[in-house]
Amino acid sequence: MPVSVRAYGAPAPNAPLVPLTIDRREPGATDVEIEILFCGVCHSDIHQVRDEWWPGTFPMVPGHEIVGRVSRTGSGVTKFKTGDTAGVGCFVDSCLSCDPCKRGLEQFCLSGAAFTYNGTEMDRKTPTQGGYSQRVVVKERFAVKVPAGLDLAAAAPLLCAGITTYSPLRQWTCKPGDRVGVVGLGGLGHMAVKLAAAMGAEVTMLSTSRSKEADANRLGAHAFELTSDAETFRKLAGRFDLIIDTISVAHDLNAHLGMLRTEGAMVLVGVPPVPASLSAMSVILGNKKLAGSMIGGIAETQEMLDFCAAKKITADVEVIPAGKINEAYDRMLKSDVRYRFVIDAASLA
Repeated sequence: MPVSVRAYGAPAPNAPLVPLTIDRREPGATDVEIEILFCGVCHSDIHQVRDEWWPGTFPMVPGHEIVGRVSRTGSGVTKFKTGDTAGVGCFVDSCLSCDPCKRGLEQFCLSGAAFTYNGTEMDRKTPTQGGYSQRVVVKERFAVKVPAGLDLAAAAPLLCAGITTYSPLRQWTCKPGDRVGVVGLGGLGHMAVKLAAAMGAEVTMLSTSRSKEADANRLGAHAFELTSDAETFRKLAGRFDLIIDTISVAHDLNAHLGMLRTEGAMVLVGVPPVPASLSAMSVILGNKKLAGSMIGGIAETQEMLDFCAAKKITADVEVIPAGKINEAYDRMLKSDVRYRFVIDAASLA
């Protein structure tokens, strides 16, 4: 029988989030039920409850940065036991048989991965609901182990912000001595700085606001440069091996590509609302690469968590009760958070 749990969600597009009751299925043979302890608040949650990316399914319970305690396991579960600390990220199932799935890139499943909310299970009928809730039930294959020693509230954003920035650093083999530029110091940017520095890179924060300099230094950046100053692009021409671009507002990609060294790469993880203009010569001259990166697969997400535990890395968070979520959304849109809101799920009780 389905189990009813309390949640916060949007009853309709652009509506304020309100208390809801949703049903979670009974755990099947290979499922784990997770009592949610904390859930991070991602900027993509705002986009989706406001129907800005694709037509949404409502009522919608957002949240894909989930950390909790395993409360029940199916009879065939071997990866977890009751009481284990587990995490759930941006997706909860895939076909497991297509080429990307077989390569550990389940997020790019050719049948379409089942996203944690605003999607459907693989039956393409049952809506998925996210982590602004008391419990979630997922296949053990799509849950990850949260290593001991991590602050659980601060670990929750690793399930999206962490893997979103870890994955391109790994794809482009960030290593000691590399020069890495990080564009934008927000939820993603602050994780990119921490992770790149922990990998041994020389990290430069590239920001439009001088007010971010002290935080950038505290987070591990070795240098800070203002991109609101045209002289910065001349001074840093040809400097970076890798640039991680995290910002979601329109900006000049050509100018930023000019800061790459020959055969360097700039990877986009932010999603501006309008298409960018790109000169072919910005990448042809110097054999430069302009790439995109989404999130990692399950194995890479586990690797990221293990790396963060070893390096003692978590997100900088502000923990809030669920009832403050609409206020948190307003503050996020004003960049008034350092650097991730996290919902304390105990406040739903």
